[in-house]
Amino acid sequence: MWQDTSASYAPSSSQNAYYHQPAAPQNAPLQFYDQSSFYPGSRSSLEGNVGAQGNIAQPGATGGFGGNIQPAGGWWTAFGTGGFEGEPPLLEELGINFSHIGAKSMTVLNPFRRVDENIMDDADLAGPLLFCFCFATFLLFSGKPQFGYIYGVGLLGSMSIYTLLNVMSEKGIDAYRVVSVLGYCLLPMVGVGALSVLVKLDGLVGYVFSSVSIAWCTYAASGIFVAVLRMSDQRLLVAYPVGLLYGCFALLSVFNVGGSGK
Repeated sequence: MWQDTSASYAPSSSQNAYYHQPAAPQNAPLQFYDQSSFYPGSRSSLEGNVGAQGNIAQPGATGGFGGNIQPAGGWWTAFGTGGFEGEPPLLEELGINFSHIGAKSMTVLNPFRRVDENIMDDADLAGPLLFCFCFATFLLFSGKPQFGYIYGVGLLGSMSIYTLLNVMSEKGIDAYRVVSVLGYCLLPMVGVGALSVLVKLDGLVGYVFSSVSIAWCTYAASGIFVAVLRMSDQRLLVAYPVGLLYGCFALLSVFNVGGSGK
């Protein structure tokens, strides 16, 4: 028996409720989407006019964006405190910040002031290298060319202090900050080196000033290490190896190591 099944493939009334499609006119082109729903208005408003100088302007807009960017100042502006607009100064990108160097130097020169435990969050080596160079230069002017001894003792001493601090403390500290603290606290010893240019330190005056500088450097460095690592009950244990390190620098400033003795 033949049965007409063409109606079984036709959409039912329940399906029409979900899939309602408007009747398309005959011989109408296929349209996948209506451009007016995505782009209200004419599409020509989205197309800007690009001029010969690189300026992009839109019809009806009050102004355009220029393609030429002019710096706020000359090329020397990058070396100052302001730099170019929206960019840090070139010296800060190289790790040289004179305001931070001055703040840490004042902390060393005033060791009795309370030390902030976050003072070495922005540790740098610009100040320590500057102080070591000044110390070696002053000794050179006094007839003691000891650049190699200064950098050698500083390197071995920093490695030793770094090992001891990480063994003694629970928080730990990296070698970069250890070198930074020891270098900044060398500042009083730089004053002794400057004094050696004017006065012979191999005598009572030199012994007194060298002892004072050792105590000053040791007190400042141990205070910073204790504040950063929160080791308030172990300051004497930290000060002992640090004092030995600065004692070596004092010996280099008083005596002519490897010299002729004249």
